Amino acid sequence: MKANETIVQPLIEGTKQFVIPLFQRTYSWSNQQWNQLWNDIIDIQFDDNNKNHFIGSVVSMSVESAPHEVQQYLVIDGQQRLTTLTILLAAIRDIARDNEDIELAEEIHENLLVNKWKSGDNHYKLLPTQVDRDIHKSVIKSDYRDNDNSNIKEAYDFFKKKILKTNVELGELKSLVSNRLSLVSIVLASDDNPYLVFESLNAKGRPLTQADLIRNYFFMSIDRSKHEDVYRKYWKPMQDFFGDSLTEYIRHYLMRKGKMVRKNDVYVELKKSIDSEIKIEDLEHLYTFSNYYKCITHPEYETNKIVRKALTRLNELEAKTSYPFLLNIFSLYKNKNLSSENMVKIIRLLENYLIRRFVCNIPTNELNKIFSSLLLKVEGFNENGLIEEIKANLQNKGYPKDHEFVDKLKTLKLYGSGDRVRKTKFILKSIEESFNHKEKVDYNNLSIEHIMPQTLNDSWKITLGENWESIHENLLHVIGNLTLTAYNAEMSNDSFDKKAKNLSNSHLKINKNFKSLETWGEDEIKARTKKLAEICKEIWSYFGSAKNEIKDVKGTSPRLLIINNNKYEVSTWREVWITTLNTLIDIKEDNTDIILDKYPNLLASDSNKFKRRGLLNNNLYVNVDFSARDIYRLCQSVIELVGVSRDIWSVEVTLNQ
Repeated sequence: MKANETIVQPLIEGTKQFVIPLFQRTYSWSNQQWNQLWNDIIDIQFDDNNKNHFIGSVVSMSVESAPHEVQQYLVIDGQQRLTTLTILLAAIRDIARDNEDIELAEEIHENLLVNKWKSGDNHYKLLPTQVDRDIHKSVIKSDYRDNDNSNIKEAYDFFKKKILKTNVELGELKSLVSNRLSLVSIVLASDDNPYLVFESLNAKGRPLTQADLIRNYFFMSIDRSKHEDVYRKYWKPMQDFFGDSLTEYIRHYLMRKGKMVRKNDVYVELKKSIDSEIKIEDLEHLYTFSNYYKCITHPEYETNKIVRKALTRLNELEAKTSYPFLLNIFSLYKNKNLSSENMVKIIRLLENYLIRRFVCNIPTNELNKIFSSLLLKVEGFNENGLIEEIKANLQNKGYPKDHEFVDKLKTLKLYGSGDRVRKTKFILKSIEESFNHKEKVDYNNLSIEHIMPQTLNDSWKITLGENWESIHENLLHVIGNLTLTAYNAEMSNDSFDKKAKNLSNSHLKINKNFKSLETWGEDEIKARTKKLAEICKEIWSYFGSAKNEIKDVKGTSPRLLIINNNKYEVSTWREVWITTLNTLIDIKEDNTDIILDKYPNLLASDSNKFKRRGLLNNNLYVNVDFSARDIYRLCQSVIELVGVSRDIWSVEVTLNQ
C-alpha cells in the first residue's frame, strides 16, 4: 500500500482512468454534500495563508493493462468525491465555452476529463458504475438532454447555477478546484486485499447500507472479468426491484435456515453463512430466492392463480414474520416438490393461525421465533407429512381453540387504530366472500361502516335507551356493529331507518338482513355479533387435533386458564396456581381449611415460611416454589379434594421456544 498527499490535477491528469466497480453503489451525493464542497472551494480564495483544503481520501488499486492501453485504477473508496469533481469541472468547461474562452475549456476537457487520443470507454478519465455510466458520458460529451433525470445531471445543474452566480473568475475557479483541493491518494499493492481495506474505511458522505456492504463483499471476491455479466444477471435485477427493501429480503433469506437475524447484523451473518471462498453460485442462489420473495411480497408476479390469491390474502395481514418460512416452502413449490394445492393449504394455515391469534389478542412479539423454530421442525417431510407437521407444531404455539376464538369475537373491540382497521376490513371481506357471491366485488371502494355511529346524536340515544352510554362503550367496535359500504361518508350518523334502507339496497350479502330489522340496539348487535362469529369460526376452522395436544406441561408456558367457563389470561405457572386457589376459595370459604388439612405446607399466614411465595385474596401466603408439572398436578389435586369436578378446569399452553 502506498499513500501520499496530492491535489486534484496530478491525481487525474495523464493517460489514466479511474473505474468505479460495479459492486459500488450508484452516485448518491445530493444538495448537502454539493453545498459543502462549493462553500469549501469559495472559502479557499480568502485564506491568507494560501493553504490547501483537504477533502478526503481516494483509495484505488492499479489494474494490469497492456502497454498501449490506458492505465486503469479500480476505485475502492472516494468515488463520490471523484465523480463530483469531474461534474464540477465539466460545468466550468461548458460555461467557459459559452463565454468563448476556448483555451480554458479545452485545457479542462483534454487534461482533466478525457484521454484525448483514446476511443470508446478508454476515452473517459472516470468510468462510473453501469447505472451512472451513460449519463456521466453525456455530461462529459456535452450532449445531455435537459430532461435527463439523475443525481449526476442534478449535480451538474447545481454547480452550473452556482458558477453563474459567483464573482470568481472561471480560470481562478478551475485553479481552486484542480490545485487547491488536496486529497490523500492510497494505491493498493497487488498483494493487498482491497475488500478488507474497503471494509475498514470510515468514509464520509452517506453511510453504506447492509445491502451495499453485501454487494461489495460479493464483487470484491469475484473475478473482475466476470463482474459485468454477474452484475447484470444476478445483482442488478434484485437491486432494481427491491431498492431500499433489499436488505430486508437478504435478512429473511438468511433467516430461512431457522436463525434469528437482527436488521443491523445482516452483513455479518451473510459472511458467516458462506463457509469458504465466495463463489458465483452463492450469489446465484441469493438471486434465485429473490424471485421467490418477489412472488411472496408482490403476488401479482406469481403465475398460478390459486397460489396468487392465497398470497394476496396473506399479505393483507402484513405477515412479514412468516416470510423466512415461506421462502423455504416456496422453494419446494417452485422445484416441483410441493403441489400448488398443498402450497395454498399451507398459506391458508398461516392465515388461519394469524387471524385467530389477532382476534384473541395474543402478542405478536414471539412470531419471529415461532416461525424460525417451525422451519427446522418441518424440514425433510414429504408433502402430506409436511402439512400435518405444520399443523401439529402451530397448534401448540398459542393457537386459540373454537371456544376462545368465538367468545373473544363476541366482545372484542375489533375496530381500532393502526393495523386494526386493515385487519377488520379483511375479516369483514372474508365473511362476504364466504357467501360465494356470484358478482365480483371491488373491495377497494368499500370502507368500514359503524351501524350504531361513532358519534351519537339525540335520536340515537333515545333509540338505544337509558343505557345508551354503556351500550355505545361496549358494542361500538364489535364485529356485529360493523359492515362494509361505499357510502360511509354519506350515512355518517344517520338514523337506523335511513342506514337500513341504504344497506339493504347494497349488493353485499352481509348487508341484506338489515331490511327485516325495525331498530338497532343492544339485542340486535349481540345477535349479529354471534352470527358473524360463528361464520368466522367456519372460515378459519380449527386445524388442531386431540392427538397433537400437549400431554406433558414441562417446557411450556400457560396462556389461558379456564375455570367454570371463566377465562383468565395468564403467562406463568405461578399465576395458574394462585388463580386456581383464589377461585376455589371464592366458591366456598371452607375450602381453605380443607386444603390446609391435606396440604399444611402449601398455605401460611407467615410470609417468611416460604422461600418463593404468592399472596392469596384471603391474605394467606402460598408456596409457589414448584415446577410446571408440580403446579399442574397440584391444581388438579386440590380441585378434586374440595369436591369440584376436574372437568371445569383446563389450561391452554404454548411450547417454549
